[in-house]
Amino acid sequence: MNATLPTSHAASGSAPQATSEALRAALAGLLDGLGPKRTAQAVDRLIANYRGTTPTDAPVLRDRSDVAAYAAYRMPATFEAVRAALGALREAAPSWTPDTHTDVGGGTGAATWAVSEAWGTQRSTVLDWAEPALTLGRELAEASGALALRDVVWQRARIGAALSIGGSALVTISYVLKELDAADRSTLVAEAARAATGAVVVVEPGTPDGYRRVLAAREQLLAAGLSIAAPCPDGGACPMDPDGTDWCHFSARVSRSSLHRQVKGGSLPYEDEKFAYVVAVRDVVAGARPVDARVVRRPQIRKGLVMLELCRRDEGESGRRPVLARENVSKKRHGDLYRAARDTDWGDAWPPPSERSAQGASRDV
Repeated sequence: MNATLPTSHAASGSAPQATSEALRAALAGLLDGLGPKRTAQAVDRLIANYRGTTPTDAPVLRDRSDVAAYAAYRMPATFEAVRAALGALREAAPSWTPDTHTDVGGGTGAATWAVSEAWGTQRSTVLDWAEPALTLGRELAEASGALALRDVVWQRARIGAALSIGGSALVTISYVLKELDAADRSTLVAEAARAATGAVVVVEPGTPDGYRRVLAAREQLLAAGLSIAAPCPDGGACPMDPDGTDWCHFSARVSRSSLHRQVKGGSLPYEDEKFAYVVAVRDVVAGARPVDARVVRRPQIRKGLVMLELCRRDEGESGRRPVLARENVSKKRHGDLYRAARDTDWGDAWPPPSERSAQGASRDV
């Protein structure tokens, strides 16, 4: 891999080539020439591990073929999920920019690519126990052309109870908690909360178990003195029953290249990555404000009607807390708000920022 890709727009300020496209191009260069049979076998083993329930304290990525398979199979989806979580953080705190970032258990650096796209000025460190993953991540980053990616520090570290994280404005933990036992998960989240001077972002698979792990991390972060910035409208108890049939998760659309389709055995040009996440911030993140409500299911669109399932802040007699609610937005009654609802997606703030601004301005008149 000796080709340099066009510089990402966050770092260069020039006409953008989307970072997701740059990542796909880097992955194509990586896998060019690798035997498809060996790569497919590694993908099958990684799928079994990803969908399994047995924690591990050994590296999941054992050699370069494993790492290449992982990069093709998981990097685009992880990137999009973390990108969505960071988008919610930027929405809650638009004036905040992290100068340092630590990606815990970052493997080949998908979350660091997402952070680079979001801000492009931070100094990132990726911590992982798999040396082949760090080596390949460095190669991908160097090929990106983005200054923030080329300057990443790739550091080997065992992710567990003994991990020490240096002070960092932003700490990301994406798709890592699943690989740890309960004690190590708790220790890691506590260490991330201690190290983060600005924000902690935790992302897990959008399964019931993934949601429960995120919920436990959420409670730890609150207990450590951080505030919830997303996805919740408030830091009160989650209104979804962690042992019920409903759970808080979201979906990110992942564009599939021909290479991605070949490795994953799919035919569609896209897939939907389901994920759960939480963003918690320190008081230093000035002006951080959760959304008034968030769409927690895919909107149902009927003729002249959009039905939204929301998690919204409730100012009840028992105090402020998040609650689940349904809002029906009709063409006949709601005009511009109806048009906004038709463009609203699962995971978006409601009402949209432009509508909230308009409502605030009308109240100020």
